[in-house]
Amino acid sequence: MDPHLLRTFVAVVDNRSFSAAAAELGYTQSAVSQHIAALEADLGAPLVRRRPVGPTGAGERLLEHARPLLLRLEAARVDIARFRATRPARLAVAATPLALTPVLARALARIRSSAPGLAVSLHVLGREAVPAAVMAGDADVGLVDGAAAPSDPLPLPDPGPLATVAIAEEPLVVLLPDGHPLTRRRSLRLADLTDAHWLDAPDTAVPLAQLRAAARSDGFRPQVAYGGTDVRGVGTLVAGRHGLAALPLAAAAGLPGTVAAPLSAPRLVHRTEALHPADPAAPVPGLLAALGQ
Repeated sequence: MDPHLLRTFVAVVDNRSFSAAAAELGYTQSAVSQHIAALEADLGAPLVRRRPVGPTGAGERLLEHARPLLLRLEAARVDIARFRATRPARLAVAATPLALTPVLARALARIRSSAPGLAVSLHVLGREAVPAAVMAGDADVGLVDGAAAPSDPLPLPDPGPLATVAIAEEPLVVLLPDGHPLTRRRSLRLADLTDAHWLDAPDTAVPLAQLRAAARSDGFRPQVAYGGTDVRGVGTLVAGRHGLAALPLAAAAGLPGTVAAPLSAPRLVHRTEALHPADPAAPVPGLLAALGQ
């Protein structure tokens, strides 16, 4: 499959329009139509419905492959470019909301004091966007978080050629609203919470998919979806009885109208990991060392 055709296919699906995809890619609408037709002929299946524009069943399946393939191609280009480019004096960090901690702030301060003139930037992104930013060269290092068994790596989507380093582990708790019947318990078992109402906040709280995997259950159905990256927003929704959420103890402490209940089984921790290329930019090892102090 020609990557140019895949890129056109993704643009058409994302824009739900042949003309909008053409404008985005700098092609004519006729060229976009030819790209889609060529891809459909190559794969022997219709991929895009024309009215209204959208993916067919085969197109939905191809989309699952196309995005990671295009990302890996871009990552390969960026990785090779590192060998021939003079790197600017910068440190670009991408972090999930719960990875932005006082420890990270202090580590960045140490790096800035040891390297005057270093341009430091920090972007808070969703869990899937952080590895993508590092692979695409938009960030020099990424920090991601999630739930895992003690000392186990995070269940990340395909990180490609990125190296991962454990940064921190801390207790995982379930955030409950004040007055919830479960607040009377000293600790909770995840298996007892499969039928509870949950808040779906995949970029802030622990993703429900990770809780299902840990409990080996298809429960943990969301009652309300939250697309933000502010842990205070999660706390506000939990306090308003819109659903439970799993958070690290430090982030859950002090959220108004809530109670943080520890988990007793299974053994889970909130884990933070750093992701970086195999040949990282010069400031990255220093940042990792500072994070480990």
